[in-house]
Amino acid sequence: MVIVITTHGSTGDIYPLIGLSRELLNAGHEVRFATSKPFKNDVESAGVPFYQIPPNWDKTELADWMGRLQHLKSPVRQLQELYKAASPHLEAIIEEMGKVLQGADCVISSYLFPINKAIADKHSLPYISYAFAHNSVPSRYYAPHGLPRLRGFPDWIQMRWNILTWKIANFAVDAAVNKTILRHLKRKGLPPIKDFFSKPAELVLVAVSPKLMRPKIELNPRFQFTGYCRWQSPRSQEAEEKIKAFRGDSLVPVISFGSMVYDKPDEVIDRLIKNWPKERKLIIQTGWSGFTVPGSASHILQVDPMSHDQLFAHASVVIHHGGAGTTASVLHAGKPHIVVPHIGDQDFFSAEVVRIGCGIKCRKTTWPEKLLSKVEKIESNPKYTTNARKQLEILKTENGPKEAVHQIELYLKWKKSQIGEPLRDLEDF
Repeated sequence: MVIVITTHGSTGDIYPLIGLSRELLNAGHEVRFATSKPFKNDVESAGVPFYQIPPNWDKTELADWMGRLQHLKSPVRQLQELYKAASPHLEAIIEEMGKVLQGADCVISSYLFPINKAIADKHSLPYISYAFAHNSVPSRYYAPHGLPRLRGFPDWIQMRWNILTWKIANFAVDAAVNKTILRHLKRKGLPPIKDFFSKPAELVLVAVSPKLMRPKIELNPRFQFTGYCRWQSPRSQEAEEKIKAFRGDSLVPVISFGSMVYDKPDEVIDRLIKNWPKERKLIIQTGWSGFTVPGSASHILQVDPMSHDQLFAHASVVIHHGGAGTTASVLHAGKPHIVVPHIGDQDFFSAEVVRIGCGIKCRKTTWPEKLLSKVEKIESNPKYTTNARKQLEILKTENGPKEAVHQIELYLKWKKSQIGEPLRDLEDF
């Protein structure tokens, strides 16, 4: 089968779908990976065919956009800003996607871009949504993350509250997105976005660990927890030698904030240096942050983008932003976490890390000053490292890419035959 995979964003949005693409190729399918040009080398170096679609931004423009998102506290506002940035390019995206879909059998898209469902429907193609986080999975048994759960109230009141809050969340997101892009959709003959949370697709691949992250309650069967689909950039021998020479025989704390952007990175680094002891070593992976460590801070090593698996092997604890991909990498490294949420679902992942007992949270506004005390808290309590290793052993029993391909093939087989019971909907989730 010919399967089109598409997404936009940062490396955290791209790399998991590269991992899925590799498994689809191994299973004998043809894959077309449609995204913007900054990720051409990443996609093609993994042996996946790349198809360029707008916007024609470079990584600097992507970083600027990510920086704007971080000034918005509301996830709905952040999603609206995402579509606001895409709006001038949206009709061109729809046109180019139409070309990519010629002769295809299926479309798989990040759940953040429900417009791709409308595009797939226009071309009469099956559509599958890919979710990096499980806070987008609705249920009558809990409210959306960040809203009260009314614990202590009778069950019937809790369920009605939960259903109502999910409906409100659905409406709010649908309205925010449509307010931004509806005119472009109409010009291209596409319907408005509908049911962002409740019915994003007949099949939603929730790409997190089913054993660690899936709620132990009944969920709509359209949401299938597959496990993580991960892909890593090639190992760097030069970086390996540099890090080993720096840390010697001891593991050291590692900071990695991925695609998070800072308006005044030099000031943040100055604050960190003032509050981090000179006798303690620290590694910073700069990512998109703009951080530059001065040569006078010889106890802090700055490293460029590199494989998380390679870098985190040197870590005693990983300080990160709580992005879906980075959280998965730290879990797969078996290392304790200090999560500094910046935007979006990162606060949710920090709560999940705390829930499974392998890390703690730190505020973004004060992390340079608080980092030492947070590291000492991890070091003084072995439960965090013990639990992190336990979670790693659980993850070793899962194969996210293989399970995702299995779910895709089952779904497409059903769509092709239209035999048997269709994927059912649970009334009110």
